[in-house]
Amino acid sequence: MVKQAPSSSRRDFLLGSTGGLALLVSGCQPRSDTASGANKTDFESLLDIDYTDQEWTQILEGYDDQLDRLRSVRSAKLENNQAPAQTFDPRLPGRLYPEKRTDPSVSTASIDRPLPSSEDDIAFAPATHLAHWIKSKQISSRELTDLYLDRIVKFDTKLQAFTTLAPELARKQADAADKEIVEGNYRGPLHGLPYGLKDLFDTAGIRTTWGASVYQDRVPASNAHIVDRLAEAGAVLIGKTSCGAIAYGDIWYGGVTRNPWETREGSSGSSAGSASATAAGLCAFSIGTETLGSIISPSVRCGTVGLRPTFGRVGRSGGMTLCWSLDKIGPICRAIEDTAIVLDAISGFESSDAATIDTDFSYNTGLDISKLRVGYDPSSFTDSPEHELNRNVLKAIESLGAQVEEIILPNFDYRALMLQLDVEAAAAFEELTLSNRDDELRWQVDRAWPNTWRKARTISAIDYLQVDRMRRQLMGEMDDLFQNVDVVVGDNFGKGMLQMSNFTGHPQLSIPCGHKVRPIRKAFDVENVGENETANLPYSIGFWSQLFEEDKLIVLGHGIELALNVQPNHPPMDFSSI
Repeated sequence: MVKQAPSSSRRDFLLGSTGGLALLVSGCQPRSDTASGANKTDFESLLDIDYTDQEWTQILEGYDDQLDRLRSVRSAKLENNQAPAQTFDPRLPGRLYPEKRTDPSVSTASIDRPLPSSEDDIAFAPATHLAHWIKSKQISSRELTDLYLDRIVKFDTKLQAFTTLAPELARKQADAADKEIVEGNYRGPLHGLPYGLKDLFDTAGIRTTWGASVYQDRVPASNAHIVDRLAEAGAVLIGKTSCGAIAYGDIWYGGVTRNPWETREGSSGSSAGSASATAAGLCAFSIGTETLGSIISPSVRCGTVGLRPTFGRVGRSGGMTLCWSLDKIGPICRAIEDTAIVLDAISGFESSDAATIDTDFSYNTGLDISKLRVGYDPSSFTDSPEHELNRNVLKAIESLGAQVEEIILPNFDYRALMLQLDVEAAAAFEELTLSNRDDELRWQVDRAWPNTWRKARTISAIDYLQVDRMRRQLMGEMDDLFQNVDVVVGDNFGKGMLQMSNFTGHPQLSIPCGHKVRPIRKAFDVENVGENETANLPYSIGFWSQLFEEDKLIVLGHGIELALNVQPNHPPMDFSSI
C-alpha cells in the first residue's frame, strides 16, 4: 500500500524548525520540545547546504518511508564486534609488497650477559635480555613474575597503570612456562615473559572495561585472538593496563594514568597504562592499540619504544572496536629489538577479522643498513637548538652508512579525514548516544567522545564516502613517497605524518633519543604544577616505512639505539615527584 505524504501541518513543522528538520538527520519521531523557533536557513547552515522551499517540499513528500528504513536500522541489535561489510585494505592495486624473507632473529651480542644482581636492573632490562636469562635458567618465569607483581603493588598506586591484576593466573602461567623449559619445550623469546595487556581486549573470566565506567563490570567469557596468540608463545598475562575511556586520552573510570618520569602529568593515551607500566619496569613488555596516535603518543610521553604495525598485520577479534578501518594492535617496549619478538608472536592472518592480511613478519639483523634510503624533511632538522636531538639522530643514521636525502612530504589536508574516524566511532557506540548513557562517561569536554558522537550524526553518508575517496588519493601519494625512499625520519607529530600514515595504514616506530627540557603537561586533577614549570623528560623521534616493512624500521632503530646509548635510561625508582 502506498503511504500518504506527510500532512501539511507536519510538513510545516519540518520546514519551520531546526528541531523538525533534524529528523532528516536523526530519523527520530518529532517531540513537543524540538521546535526552537529556528528556521530552515539555520538548518541548512548547520549542514552547509542550500535547498529551495520547493526542493525541501519534494524531499519531505516521501520522507516517511525513509524514516521507517532509518528506524529499522536503529532497531537492529549490532554488537561492537559486528564489522561493516566494507573492509579497508591498505594495499594499492598493481603494487607488489614484500613476502617473508627470513625467520626473526635478534642481536645476540647485546643479550649474552649474566643476570644482574639488582632487582631494579632486572625489572628494567629489555625483553630480549629477560628472554635470554629465562631460557638459560638464570631466572625463572615465576621469579620474574613475582618481581613484577611486587613492583606493581609498590608503585601502581601512584601510576594507576593497571585496571585489573591477575596474580593467580600469572603465577599459574609462569609455573607452566618453567615446567615446559625444564622439559625442553621452549616456545620462543616470549616464553615466560610477563606482559601487560591494554584493557580493550577480552580475557575470559577477567574484567575487560574499555576504561569506561559504563563497562567497568564487563566480564567476557572468552579470550581475544591476541591473548591466545601470546599464550601460545608462552607469555604470562600479569594484568590489564589502563586506557582512556573508550580509547581516548589517559582519563579512565579509576583516575588518570601517570607518566613515571613526571607523575604530575598524565601519560597521554589511549594506551596510557601500557606505556606507563613498561617505562616503570612493571612488566617485560605491553600491548597497545592505535587508531590515531594511541601507541605513539604515550610512548613519546613515557620514553618507551612504540611500534604501530601495518594495518591488517595483527588480528583484532575480541578487542574493542573504535574504528574498523583504522584500529591497529602493536607492542610497547623498552628496547627496539623487543618489538621484533613481540610483533612476530602476534602478527599473522586471522579468519575472524576480515581486515587481517595474510602476510608474514620477518626481521633480519643482518640487513645491510648501507642500502637503506632514508628521507627527511629539513624543516625538522634545522640549526635551531629545538632540533638538536633530531640532528643527532640524523648524524647517527649517516654514521651507520645509510643513504640520507632531503624529501618533500605529502601536502595533504588530513583534517578532513578525521570525519571518517568520527563517523565510525559514533556508529560503534551509537547505543550510548541513543540511550543517553554517554552522559555517564567521566570526560565531558567539547572534544571528548559524547559531543563528538553527537556532532557526527550531522555528517552525511555522501560526505563519508567522499572522505573515503580522499583517503584513497592520499594512499597513492604516500605510496609514491616510498617508491623513492625506504624510511622516513622526523618528528612523531610533525607535518601530519602520524595522521596521514594512520589513514594509509603505513607503520610507524617511535624511539627515545635523549632527554629535553619541556613544559610539564598538567594532569587533570593536579593543581600544584605552575603554568611555566618544566622538567627534563624523554624525547622521541619517529620513523615510517612502506607497508609490511617494519623490519627496516627496527634494524635502523636498533642501530641508532646503540649509537646514541639511550636504552639504559629509566625513570626515578620511587616515582616520588607526585
